[in-house]
Amino acid sequence: MSKRDYYEVLGVERGASAEEIKKAYRKLARRYHPDVNKEDPQAADKFKEINEAYEVLSDPEKRSRYDQFGHAGVGQGAGFEGGPGGPGGTGFDFGDFGGFGDIFDMFFGGGRQRAGPQRGTDLEYDLSLEFREAAFGVEKEIRVPRTEACDRCGGSGARPGTRVERCPVCGGTGQQENVVNTPLGRMVTRRPCSRCKGEGRIIPDPCPKCQGRGQIRVVRTVSVKVPAGVDTGNRIRMAGHGEPGTRGGPPGDLFIVIHVRPDPVFQRDGFDVHCQVPITFVQAALGDDIEVPTLEGRAQLRIPPGTQTGTAFRLKGQGIPRLRGGGRGDEHVQVFVVTPTRLSDRARRLLRELGEELGEDIHEQNQTFFERMKSAFGRDGRNG
Repeated sequence: MSKRDYYEVLGVERGASAEEIKKAYRKLARRYHPDVNKEDPQAADKFKEINEAYEVLSDPEKRSRYDQFGHAGVGQGAGFEGGPGGPGGTGFDFGDFGGFGDIFDMFFGGGRQRAGPQRGTDLEYDLSLEFREAAFGVEKEIRVPRTEACDRCGGSGARPGTRVERCPVCGGTGQQENVVNTPLGRMVTRRPCSRCKGEGRIIPDPCPKCQGRGQIRVVRTVSVKVPAGVDTGNRIRMAGHGEPGTRGGPPGDLFIVIHVRPDPVFQRDGFDVHCQVPITFVQAALGDDIEVPTLEGRAQLRIPPGTQTGTAFRLKGQGIPRLRGGGRGDEHVQVFVVTPTRLSDRARRLLRELGEELGEDIHEQNQTFFERMKSAFGRDGRNG
């Protein structure tokens, strides 16, 4: 059976750039990888054909010979050892890519362990604050469980006085190779070493405190400076206070997640605060100077005569300090008139006299309001 044109296999033009060839190869490798297409019996053959085409077209010298002589230019007698049609079948060495497993790792993030320094894991801590603590800032000490290097063995995992040894099975590489010569070429597969589990080292005499892990769980006290103006959902980052890195990698970070408990008096709206204050009918009618609560104590507020229930007054600069400076928000005080529920006979008589003095009939609704009701519901009092 004749071989397909390599350009046709990858679906590119003959003048395609190296980047276009690489992009086409990766797309097809994802599509036909045997680990992804386990139910397709032809996937493995297609995958080999794609790799064979890419192995030739990605090499400028081989591609030049292929463009000039076709398959014969990269086959037997063309100076291409183990090439297609030559000794060893296709001549494509899967060892170049570490076998199917390594190709799968490259594209799909498989389970192969990565050597080299690894950054530690980030940690989160939920910190609950009182309303005023969040408003003005506070310094808190928290206890954070985390992993640290074992203080008995210094993080080596070996009993003090003993040594960590190189794995005799993998020679310290952390991987085992399996080489198989097939009619299609030499296939090399790699997997984590069964003896050292990919670490490349063994501990003949483990540390009794950490059982050879080199790490222990501890609880550390950390001082957190909470800035003024934080709110629920804000996060404070403490660099380097997370889990330690591995193989010399840097530690992760600690993120403090803020939760502000509700206040019985104030409600927050951005950097403004709102509160409600009761006043008497007399204070609302005649006006008065009253005391109102603020975040820092009490303040005087002037209630003008004739104030209606629900009226809001603003105390400028009495709200929440803004993060990173920029002043403070405002406090909004809403007053509501408290209607007395228990009246003496004299108080009732005086209120009736007041109503008559004001020209009010306590047995009928205010005429202006009644007129508005008729307009809304129709002249006979029925809607429509």
